[in-house]
Amino acid sequence: LVRRQGSGTYVTERPLLRNSLDVNFSYTAYLESLGVRATRRVLGLRRAPAGEQLAERLRVGANHRVVEVRRVRTADDRPAIYSVDVIPEDVLGETADDAFGGSLYSLLAGVGHHVAHGDAILAPAMADETLASVLDVPVGTLLLHVEQVDVDITGRRVMLSREWHVPEVIELRCFRRGPGIATAPEAGA
Repeated sequence: LVRRQGSGTYVTERPLLRNSLDVNFSYTAYLESLGVRATRRVLGLRRAPAGEQLAERLRVGANHRVVEVRRVRTADDRPAIYSVDVIPEDVLGETADDAFGGSLYSLLAGVGHHVAHGDAILAPAMADETLASVLDVPVGTLLLHVEQVDVDITGRRVMLSREWHVPEVIELRCFRRGPGIATAPEAGA
């Protein structure tokens, strides 16, 4: 940050990478296409009933079993994204636990659930002790939180992703058209 008397405070360092939100794709493949050394590490994997909150987002029953995968992705050895992805277990069939280290979009496509689109909500978030530890940032660091439900080509909700992005490493951008006519959001969206 640089402070200019009578003018304000300005950010002088830009993020390492920029990514547009208008297309879903593998972050690892994207980073590698830019010549960045990208890694992803599975921090945890569990199978359990969805519970009320996840069930509502995925439109399944509360006792419907899901697989939750916790991962961190790095760009040139800097933690960039921490994600918690939840997939209904029946979507995955007999998928082995070691299959979750790669692209989840490829995994879903491989079991017949090609993702057609995702509905994302973006919001700022502050790093608590857990996020700070995983992303190697100080507690209280401002992060970008993305929560997205991915829908396959049949209209089934196949994955709920919660991601925390480190803005100093990766900047997310959105292409916006307009001006358009304002409409009320769809019920249940």
